[in-house]
Amino acid sequence: MKRHEDPKWVQKMILTLDHNYAMAEFLGEPGLKESDLHDLAPRLQVLDQDLAAQRQNGQLGFMALPYQDQVVKQIRQVAKPLLEWCWDVVVLGIGGSALGARALHQALRPPQHNKFPMGRRNHKPGLWVADNIDPDSFYGLLDGLDMRRTGFIVVSKSGNTAETLAQFLWAYQFLKNRLGEDTARQRFIIVTDPEKGPLRRLAAEEHLASLSVPANVGGRFSVLSAVGLLPAGLTGIEVEELLAGARFMDQRLKDAVPDSNPAYRLAALYYLFATAKHRPNLVFMPYAGALAGMAEWFCQLWAESLGKERDLAGNLVQAGSTPIRALGVTDQHSQLQLYMEGPPDKLITFLAVDKFKNDLEIPALYPDQEAFSYLGGHSLNELIRVEHQATAFNLMKADRPNMTLHLPEVNPFTIGQLIFLLEVATVAAAGLFGVNAFDQPGVEGGKQTTYGLMGRPGFDNERDEFAAAPPALEKYRIV
Repeated sequence: MKRHEDPKWVQKMILTLDHNYAMAEFLGEPGLKESDLHDLAPRLQVLDQDLAAQRQNGQLGFMALPYQDQVVKQIRQVAKPLLEWCWDVVVLGIGGSALGARALHQALRPPQHNKFPMGRRNHKPGLWVADNIDPDSFYGLLDGLDMRRTGFIVVSKSGNTAETLAQFLWAYQFLKNRLGEDTARQRFIIVTDPEKGPLRRLAAEEHLASLSVPANVGGRFSVLSAVGLLPAGLTGIEVEELLAGARFMDQRLKDAVPDSNPAYRLAALYYLFATAKHRPNLVFMPYAGALAGMAEWFCQLWAESLGKERDLAGNLVQAGSTPIRALGVTDQHSQLQLYMEGPPDKLITFLAVDKFKNDLEIPALYPDQEAFSYLGGHSLNELIRVEHQATAFNLMKADRPNMTLHLPEVNPFTIGQLIFLLEVATVAAAGLFGVNAFDQPGVEGGKQTTYGLMGRPGFDNERDEFAAAPPALEKYRIV
């Protein structure tokens, strides 16, 4: 029996949400009253019915991802020949095509996984994510790898992403020059739309291995598809346990009444603080280095899903709140001063891990020096737990609302729960804000102007518009 099939183990791995320090009983006026949440209950009831209907008609494709067993088989089939020779895998992607893979790798592989000898990582490749077109960083990443032993996963849902296609073209030509065309083809796996787009056509024409992102799943909701599961599976992450965690959270959300549904409660808290309490900044702060990538992934999910100029009826609303990444305890020494005494415009969510993989006791050295002696006999585990508690408590004392998501430990099952919870919470929050969680019209203008400036056919107007813009004034250039 696998551990995620053991009911006793599963019960020990349940995520919990504690939002005491966001409530008026602790904060007074800056906090929410229980009645504020109760008043929102009718809207959540309607929202629950709407989401159930959307799921039924296939509009919420991300919710079906934890149940797609066939995808796991396809991933194994594609990965098998790669694992026979591959020492390193490079993901070429950006935004939702990259952040999920990086977050899973950071959370579920040892920090030094990529540097371990092959035997110590069970003959699984290292993972590198090239999510920027800075030429020095991109070349520098590849320059440190043995191209004879390196595979590439090219990820773009649309198949049109200029940055990813540019990286692919460079890497493909580089490998063809080094290894020959036939060998170069074997080094690439395409992950894109199942039927359309330039990458899908190219995969067919060049006979490149490929996997699909379901047509009804957007990039930022795609981490539990081949986008995230292929890199995870290649590097040795138990993807079945990851999906089992997501399924468990899905069932938990289905079984809960809307008023006690943890995803809806999270969405309600975020929405009410952003609107009724005028706190438009949402700090997401894990107290575990392994979860820093999850914070980065969530910030993209939240920002791109909720930051909308117009609501579903076309009214100007300029909705959303601004997610901010932080890391405990690191940012206690960089950002916390601002959170504690700066503008009262933030709501803070901590991620706390109850049990770490390693237990590191602090030696009882230098007993005659107080700064050292009091630490002896404790552990780093206890210290990071206490620092989170102390930070949350002192924020509460300063009337700064905060809450904590508790993970019993970091493993594929709990990460699967966390991903699904945050995805549903984001979609629910979009319903409360009255915006479309699945589009991103605000970034299209930049893409189209880029196409025009790079000479892509059909975008002459965008190039001309840029050329016709008022020139920069020298008086505003400071030399």
